[in-house]
Amino acid sequence: NLKALADNKDYVDICELRLDLLSPSEVAKAADFPSMVDIPVILTLRRVSDGGKCTLQEKARRSLLIDTMKNGGFSYVDIEDDVKKSDVEEAAHSLGMKVIRSYHDFEGVPADIFSRVHSLASRGDVAKIAVTPHNTADVMTLFRINEELKDVPKIIIGMGEWGVATRILYKKMGSILTFGSNGKAVAPGMISARELKLLYRADQLNDNTGIYGIVGNPVMHSLSPQIHNPGFHKIHYNAVYVPFLSESIRSFLTLAEMLRMRGFSVTVPFKVDVVKYLGNITREVKQIGSCNTVVRVPNMWKGTNTDYYGFIHPIEKEIDDGRIKSALVIGAGGAAKAIVWALKMRTVKVMIVNRTKSKADELARLYGVGSDSLDNISQYEGKVDLVVQATNMGLHPYEDVNPAEKFHFSGKEIAYDIVYKPKYTKFLLAAEKAGCSLKFGWDMLMEQGKLQFESFTGYHYPKDIEISM
Repeated sequence: NLKALADNKDYVDICELRLDLLSPSEVAKAADFPSMVDIPVILTLRRVSDGGKCTLQEKARRSLLIDTMKNGGFSYVDIEDDVKKSDVEEAAHSLGMKVIRSYHDFEGVPADIFSRVHSLASRGDVAKIAVTPHNTADVMTLFRINEELKDVPKIIIGMGEWGVATRILYKKMGSILTFGSNGKAVAPGMISARELKLLYRADQLNDNTGIYGIVGNPVMHSLSPQIHNPGFHKIHYNAVYVPFLSESIRSFLTLAEMLRMRGFSVTVPFKVDVVKYLGNITREVKQIGSCNTVVRVPNMWKGTNTDYYGFIHPIEKEIDDGRIKSALVIGAGGAAKAIVWALKMRTVKVMIVNRTKSKADELARLYGVGSDSLDNISQYEGKVDLVVQATNMGLHPYEDVNPAEKFHFSGKEIAYDIVYKPKYTKFLLAAEKAGCSLKFGWDMLMEQGKLQFESFTGYHYPKDIEISM
């Protein structure tokens, strides 16, 4: 624990000592822990039923807490909601400690969450709720707690991927603190203390901080926060960029209005669906039919598309010098729309192949290009200059999938995968083995991200920021 704290000393302002995660020899020395560190310490001995490892009988558990507290020095002790007024609480107050009354729900969000927070606060100095949201409505409920109970000292946490935004925007939640890990999460969805402090600057956010983000499903793989947050910081722009998992773009927009977000990026699978909810769209969005960038303008949301530019930029030279005259595009979703449009605008001959041929046909009719079933992909071997993988195959949890496994590269093609994590997908590894030139999704991500940054802030993306996967 001391080593973990030393490794993260620049990123934490308070720490939690979890007795239930210590070895017997470490537990014996735990009473001295506060004297070994120079930040406040929360003492916790979590039961198995609350997500911990303690299997002691309740009386023995409370006795161990009191014994550990005896030297003083701890700032808080965590006591679960169903523990009635106890000897632990009395001992804590006699030592000048504050009591955190906590409630954990690893299954969902209780319907009576507001009254639970109020009840916890009335029985302790700080109310702590750690629950598991399963949809956007659940997340909105957690953000509403502060509206209902603004003056109550509290810690509100949404666990799992749905709750990541609640950990980053903890000040927006009205929470006095948030929990980060030392790199190994001890609770679902926990972010490292380093990321919270350096990437999101969560402790510096205030009422004037502009909230931006990326919405998708899945979305936690996104590296966009690593582009935008350093950019905001570099130009001294008071804003944060947060990942939001959502089940639909409609429900997310309700949350975006609630949080008064200024803009957001759109990724799979919402790039097409979002268009119908926008009050203003650019010519590119109208022609492409998909949108990856949304900004707030007076009384409405405005949609733009930076995917087409991000895609073309890495292959612009090869198009200009005639190296790329024909392309095979795998996929017919929102990203494929921008890609086919961009290639068409540069007079590249395009053939779309897709698992569901009707979707390929529909996109092909829109732009006057060719279409075929993915099953027939081998027919185009040696006949195209560029092969583009424009589906989400390769992304988690599809890392082992190569949608073009029936296609044998000749080695003369340029292979381009828009998936950026992992950098080398199964598709690109197959192309590399054949001797093809490769183009990476990371380059596309950076270029489209820079344009998004300009839409969000009105400033060019700083040139001297180095971002790596």
